[in-house]
Amino acid sequence: MLKILKHGIKENGKYHPCYYSQSMLIGFPEGTITIYARGYDSLPASLNPKNDTDAMTDYFEKDRARITPDNPLHAELVKQIERRIK
Repeated sequence: MLKILKHGIKENGKYHPCYYSQSMLIGFPEGTITIYARGYDSLPASLNPKNDTDAMTDYFEKDRARITPDNPLHAELVKQIERRIK
């Protein structure tokens, strides 16, 4: 079970600190939300996170996941983003 919190995501009792960003992205529908892992933590596998780290040229890249408006989690993420702005 996945629970969207103000400063992270909780899945099966494990907390994953992260932050959310909603901006225009080329190649993604309008309203897509990006979830970024904080620190060196990873995101839950159920979000299908991406990590494009190239050890030869990059030091590290944090996990990120894109949530499009048709995803069932989108509405809850929008609520959390609006909550953090207030």
